[in-house]
Amino acid sequence: MNSVLWIIQALLALAYLLFGGVHAFGRLDAVSKRVPWMTALPLPVLRGVGIAELVGASGLILPLATNILPWLTPTAAGGLVLVQVSALAFHAPRRECSSMAMNLVLLVLAAFVLYGRTMLAVA
Repeated sequence: MNSVLWIIQALLALAYLLFGGVHAFGRLDAVSKRVPWMTALPLPVLRGVGIAELVGASGLILPLATNILPWLTPTAAGGLVLVQVSALAFHAPRRECSSMAMNLVLLVLAAFVLYGRTMLAVA
């Protein structure tokens, strides 16, 4: 189970590094052509979400890998669950099904890491 959790954590961290980088540092005019919903959020909110995703990505890997404050790994997974619940709440009234599908997958994977690292206590 530990190996499965590490693989999921690595995949989630990669996804959140990519998405978080675009949300935090991407040029809005260039990105909004491909992802129109990004202009619906105020820029400081979008940047804040991106920073939260980047911090969550590092929190999925670094604390447990270095054994420095390893309890931060499930905490990061819980924070990313909240990010995805918020994203679903944002996309649902806009009926953006493709975005919601990705949010749901990320939500389930982050919830699995949260469960696995707390309830199963796998280190």
